[in-house]
Amino acid sequence: MKKPESRRKPSRLGLFAGACALMLLAGCATDLPHSTPDAPVPTQWQAPLPAPAPGTTAALPHSGSLAGLSQWWQQQNDPLLVELIMAAEAVSPSVSTARSNIEQARATRVASGAALLPTVDAVASASRGRSAPVNRAVPPIATTLDAGLQASWEIDVFGQYAASRDADQQRLEGSQATWHAARVSMAAEVATQYYSLRACEKLLEVARSDATSRAETARLAELSTKAGFQAPATAALARASAAEGHGNAIQQRTLCDLDIKALVALTAIDEPVLRQKLAGTPADLTQESMAPVFGVPAEVLAQRPDVFNAAREVDAAHLEVGSARAQRFPRLSLSGSVFTTKSRTSAATQRFDTWTVGPLQLTVPLFDGGASEANVEAAKARYEDAATQYRAAVRKAVQEVEEALVKLQSTAERNEDALVAAQGYRTSFTGTEARYKSGLASLVELEDARRTLLAAQSNVVTLQRERRSAWVALYRALGGGWTAAEPPVPPLVSDVEAPFTPAAVTAP
Repeated sequence: MKKPESRRKPSRLGLFAGACALMLLAGCATDLPHSTPDAPVPTQWQAPLPAPAPGTTAALPHSGSLAGLSQWWQQQNDPLLVELIMAAEAVSPSVSTARSNIEQARATRVASGAALLPTVDAVASASRGRSAPVNRAVPPIATTLDAGLQASWEIDVFGQYAASRDADQQRLEGSQATWHAARVSMAAEVATQYYSLRACEKLLEVARSDATSRAETARLAELSTKAGFQAPATAALARASAAEGHGNAIQQRTLCDLDIKALVALTAIDEPVLRQKLAGTPADLTQESMAPVFGVPAEVLAQRPDVFNAAREVDAAHLEVGSARAQRFPRLSLSGSVFTTKSRTSAATQRFDTWTVGPLQLTVPLFDGGASEANVEAAKARYEDAATQYRAAVRKAVQEVEEALVKLQSTAERNEDALVAAQGYRTSFTGTEARYKSGLASLVELEDARRTLLAAQSNVVTLQRERRSAWVALYRALGGGWTAAEPPVPPLVSDVEAPFTPAAVTAP
């Protein structure tokens, strides 16, 4: 019996209302209020800012560009340092791992985005057989061929898959920033090791000069003792001092050799080649050409790729909370197929073409033992942890910049005193040595003046190395001048064919 028209209209209205309800729920399923977690940042630096060096500007070091990185380090007027940094980046396992992580994150992002689209599979089959005899009549052998397409689509009504895709996109952007952080870290490590070697060479010059002076004093003392002007104990003391000086020089040379081997490991340059380059490129640790720090801490922290990555992780965790919540709502899926079937026997050939749309299936979760709720709580916990990690990254960034500024200020204040002390002790030693040769000062006085001069000269070189290390630490603390607007990540290429040349660096 046909239902009255008045009975059918409410049904259509009910379907329309149900569809509207689904759309409204879809709009709010993952639309959770979110903002970047509060991370208190000081309004100004507590440590004094270094004065700008002549000819420098307040521009960012290199804004994430590999060509800019090379040009920025060229400000040090040391081509060998730039060459070593580029060589180290080409073979760095940390940089390679970071680039690999980008490709993995990009692949994950593509896979999660594919979940929003229908899937289509091609299906083909073939069979050959004979039916059972009927009334003793043997049917012919039949060959059946099937070919077609099957499609299925889970409609993302409540935004579960869209949230997962967006979360993976956030992590992809964070991995790109991490790649730059690895490059900055590698450049800073090479520069620190290089300056350590150069300072070691300066200290080796001081030690060798000291050893030569002690050997000359021992020679004169030996002659004086043989002539009967000094006691044998005085000559013995001079020989002991000369042996001590020679041992100090050997020890310092060993430290320099260890620094060279560390650079060989970082850059993969053959040691004989590296030693030749070092010998042909003298370095002056007293010359500085580092970019000064201007701006408030909030602006500087925006240059930190690790802080940017931590913020992206917070956003990703927030989206995953929405994705976990959407798993508790109904799922709507649609399937369909198109097939052609061809059956052939010795007597005839038949072909059938079929297609179907549906079923349109609605799955409503009723009971899962609390698994979906547990997933939501786990996602919330990950979000809280990501927010905590973000705040910690901000505090660490502020700490590292402040520490670098304090060290720079300390080395600047001590530099003049160290130079005055070294000059004064040099004058004192020269006078004491002249008095010793004239017989007016004892060998003990001379050795005491020598040790004081050696300590003062070593302190000057150590202070220069400490200041260079502080500049490098500040460079690293500033994130190398990275900016989120830059897309400096190249696709994976052969490191042998394109070893980190500016021409090989393209946007992903």
